[in-house]
Amino acid sequence: MSDDSSTKFPNPQPSGASWLRIALNRQIFRGMLFTMGATAVAMARLGVPKAVVWSFAKLQARNLCRALGVSVTVSGGDLVAEGGPYIFTPNHQAHIDIAALLGFLPGNNRFASKKELFDEPVLGAVMRTLGMLPVDRDDPMKSIEVLNRAVEAGHSIVIFPEGTRSRDGNLLPFKKGPFVAAIEMGFPVVPVILKGTRSVMPKGGYLSIHPGEIEIIVKSPIPTQGLGYDDRERLRDAVREIVADEFSRPQSRAVA
Repeated sequence: MSDDSSTKFPNPQPSGASWLRIALNRQIFRGMLFTMGATAVAMARLGVPKAVVWSFAKLQARNLCRALGVSVTVSGGDLVAEGGPYIFTPNHQAHIDIAALLGFLPGNNRFASKKELFDEPVLGAVMRTLGMLPVDRDDPMKSIEVLNRAVEAGHSIVIFPEGTRSRDGNLLPFKKGPFVAAIEMGFPVVPVILKGTRSVMPKGGYLSIHPGEIEIIVKSPIPTQGLGYDDRERLRDAVREIVADEFSRPQSRAVA
């Protein structure tokens, strides 16, 4: 599988939510994100332990989804209940992916993000407070050092291997970087599949969020011990194949 191809799947349709509910959700989303971020930064500056700040953020992400009328279910979480740290590699469909993963993905996780986002005064302060990881795409070894420090602190890492959100709902090519990092660090890669986030937060509507259902599906960890740099494409393609296969299946309706 080449890394410049995309996998096409039928686009999910948004729910028939009323314009009033969607408008209300837009205000809830903006207001709760601002409040959560400001509170987390204040807690950190007052000396609240980082673990407590992280637990607060995780709880608030769950509360945000519930307030928006979004149900989230996780399957396969038992596969990562022990062991780790892990390198989680979810697909990326919408902004709400991050809230769903922050709130519901098992474990004590940190998100890797492009370093340019950390230069923004407000967003950067929140990201640093929550222990997010700046990744320099032009300096992979420096990025691996940043990821290693997170792992040494006992955190698993979430990296979107597509590198950006899909604009059309199709699975994008996977970048090599996350898999080079996983091999270099020697930690298992865990394919993660998000379903339903694009119908909850459809393209083209500015922060338009429909009540709906999101699934997070966790697959079995893939060991990287014993792999070398030359195995990076094979590992990438194996993970993408798992994600693409599950992503092509209909979304379960059995969401609590």
